Parts: sequence; structure tokens; C-alpha cells
Amino acid sequence: MNSKVYDVAIIGAGCCGASIARKLSAYEISVILLEKCVDVGFGVTKANSGIIHAGFHHPLTSLKARLEIRGNLMFDQLHYELGFPFKRVGIIVVAFSVEEMKTVEHLYAQGVANGVPRMEICGRERILSLEPQLNSDVVGGLYAPTGGIIEPYRYVFALVESAQKNGVDVRTHFTVEQGIKDGDYWIVKSREGEEIRAKYVVNSAGLFADEVSKSFNAEIYKIIPRKGEEFLLQRNARGLPNHVIFPVPGAHTKGILVIPTVEGTLMVGPTAIETDDKYDIETTSQNLETVFMQATYMVPAISRREIITSFAGLRPTLKGNDFYIEPSKIQPHFIHVAGIQSPGLTASPAIGEYVKDILKQEGLQLVEKKNYDPFLPHPIKVRELSLEQIEQVVEKDPKYGHIVCRCENISEAEIIEAISKGHTTLDGIKFYTRAGMGRCQGAFCTYKILKIVSRETGIPIEKITKRGDNSWIIFKRLQALAENTPET
Repeated sequence: MNSKVYDVAIIGAGCCGASIARKLSAYEISVILLEKCVDVGFGVTKANSGIIHAGFHHPLTSLKARLEIRGNLMFDQLHYELGFPFKRVGIIVVAFSVEEMKTVEHLYAQGVANGVPRMEICGRERILSLEPQLNSDVVGGLYAPTGGIIEPYRYVFALVESAQKNGVDVRTHFTVEQGIKDGDYWIVKSREGEEIRAKYVVNSAGLFADEVSKSFNAEIYKIIPRKGEEFLLQRNARGLPNHVIFPVPGAHTKGILVIPTVEGTLMVGPTAIETDDKYDIETTSQNLETVFMQATYMVPAISRREIITSFAGLRPTLKGNDFYIEPSKIQPHFIHVAGIQSPGLTASPAIGEYVKDILKQEGLQLVEKKNYDPFLPHPIKVRELSLEQIEQVVEKDPKYGHIVCRCENISEAEIIEAISKGHTTLDGIKFYTRAGMGRCQGAFCTYKILKIVSRETGIPIEKITKRGDNSWIIFKRLQALAENTPET
């Protein structure tokens, strides 16, 4: 039982909860970040497409557009301070008819009204010079150079690490079950039998924000999951574009995209299918056909033979399709951060600022810390070093010379660093280091990683999981067989 009383409890450690926590860590207040999963960023955020949107898809009458535009401008400074993978590769919207060019012109006008800089309406010759991989039947399109790509999980890990460095407490395996008002404080109870006290509560629970609100006897609303299936192709796949490629958007979705990831792989998707199941993350062959039909129409060289994995994510949508960020009108000191779908990742740093301002308006006293440190040391990545640099780091720590993941060139030292940051599941280590993300999808390195985790933490190897709960990798009866697997 944690008897400590906090000024602010944030429920949900995705990109928004993490951004809010880091923003508040700059002030002389006590903050705790609560997450029901085994690690931060394991909810909606981990299946994000990783696009930093430019700000032309939505009008300024929507809150999401205003926060998207502000958030986009904040990523260069965040990247400088925290070092997560991020590149401004630019976004292209492609049109294949005169009618579609009318939509492009509308998007351009909307972007200009929103203050998006350096956009262009492009004819066929210009769009093909920017992106030679495009279908030669393209008529024209829109070019927005301020769009970008990011690794969403590394972004969240960095935000949380920075928040912790500046005094924020983080509690995982804390599934919020009930909030009870007790005088000036909220008692926040978990399904696991723990509780904390806080003056203010921020509900940033993603797909479960509606259930959290109900458990605090606050507003009743319904989160509608919108499922998106995506397919990841190997590094340097055929058809890999220089920019993020969008089709002309439809009424309810931005469409199937072709996305060069920040680490050099290629992603296509997502679909956009509403569902009632908040745990439905299956992918289907039918949707693979749908995705690749649309993706190859835009970029014909893309080949499904280069797929290395598929995954699905669920976006938490609300009726009206805008963000819902405001204080409860029913319960005091309870702040909603709900319905954060696309472009939520782009907007997340601005959401952190926005929620900080709401808390101040609600009476939270904010005094800046004199010793606030926004910077994190950048981790060593063997795959990014020259041979001379590798020799230097290996001389200091020979474990940098022991390559565990051959596909992504990840060393034992990098695995150990991830464990030291608290990432002790296979997915946590994968998201922190990229070990297991390559062509073989962990076939050669998984057991090596399990042995390192067990050695460093003392966790029995059969108790190590992929993503928490009951997602065990190896069962005790198979351990003896696995231990006889030769080193590779």
C-alpha cells in the first residue's frame, strides 16, 4: 500500500500521459503516472504508425488541429533533448484524377489557413521528381515538408525516463478500478489491491477512458475502438519511398498509407474498421489484400513477399471525432484526456502543455523547478557507429562487441541497458533496442535475450513474458530443450 499523497495522478502511460507527466515534472509538485500494463507505451501507442502530421487534414475549428499544429513544431526540440529516433521526411498526398486534385486544393487551402509552412501543390512532373517510386499515372498532389516519422515507443520511453529523472513516480500493473472523493483528495484504487491519493486526477486511459470516467462517477461517454491493421516490410524493401505517402482522404479516414519508418523498414496501412472489442488485435488475410491493393496502386514496386510481420492497433474514437480534453463538469479536480486518435501522437507534446494549463486554471499551484533537467544521455547504438567508434566502445565494455540480434545489429550491452531502464519483457526490450524487429523477427536472438534478462534480473527464464500477463515465451517443460540450443 502506497501511503504517499500526490498532487497529480495521471492514468495511462501512452504518448499523452507520458507527455503530461514530463511537462509536470518541470514544476515543484508531486506526480505519479499509473499504467495497467507491464510497461509504459504498451497500450494504444505501441501500434501507432509513427507519423508526425503536418497539420493540413483538419480545420482549426477542431481542437485536434490546433494541438496537432502546435505539437508538430515541438518535436525538433524534444528530439534534441531526448534523442528518440525522429526525421522530417515530409508528407506527399497523391491524386490520380482531376476530382482528387480538387480535394488536394482544399487540403492546401486548409493547411495555409492553419499556418502550415512551405506546402506546395504539385503537378505530375514535380510530384514524380519528389517521389520517383509513385505510380506514373499520378496527376499531381500536395507536398508538406514539415511532416515526419518517429519511433513511437522510443518516444514514450524517453518521455517517461525524463519525467522519472525529474521526480515523477511511475507505477505499472496498476489497473484503475475506482476513484473515491475523500475531502480534497481522490483515493485511486487498483484492481491489484493498491491505492494512492491525489489532489488532481488526469484520465488519459486511451481505449478505457470511458470506463475510468465511469468509475470516478464522472461523465458518461463511449469510446469506440477503430481497428487498424498494418504490415511491416523488411529494411530497404523495394518501393521504399523518401516521404510518407498519403492517398486523397475519404470521409472518415486518411486512407492506406505507405510509410518509410525512421529505422529504414517500410510500413503499409492502416485499415480503419470500427469494432466493439477493445482487445481485438488480430490481422486477416482479407485486410492484407485490401491494404496491398491500395498501397501498390500508389507505389507499384511494393511487394508482399517482403513482409516480415503484421500487427493491429485500436484507436480510441469518440462521437464527433475530436479530442475531448477538459475538466469534468461533475467531479472536481478530474481532467478528461479522451478520444485521442490520429493525430494524437503529433499533438501529444502540445496536449501536455494544454493539460498543464487546465490544471493551473483548476487551482494547481505551479512553481518551476530550478534544477529541472530536460536532457537525457543518448544511448550507444552499435549499428550507428563506425568501425573506429565500435573499437573504442568495446575497449570500455566488451559486451558491445557481442552481437545478440544479427538482423538489427544489437549488442548485449544494449540489451543490458534496456533491462536497467526497467524493460524486462521481450517486447519492452524489442521496443527499446530493436532486438527482434528485423527480418527473422527474433528467431535467432529470442532465447539469447531471455538468458540475459534472467541473468541480469534473477527472473526464472520460464517466468519472462513477451508483453506481461500470461504471455510466457518458454514453458518449464521445454526449458531443458532450449538450453541445449547452440550459440549462433
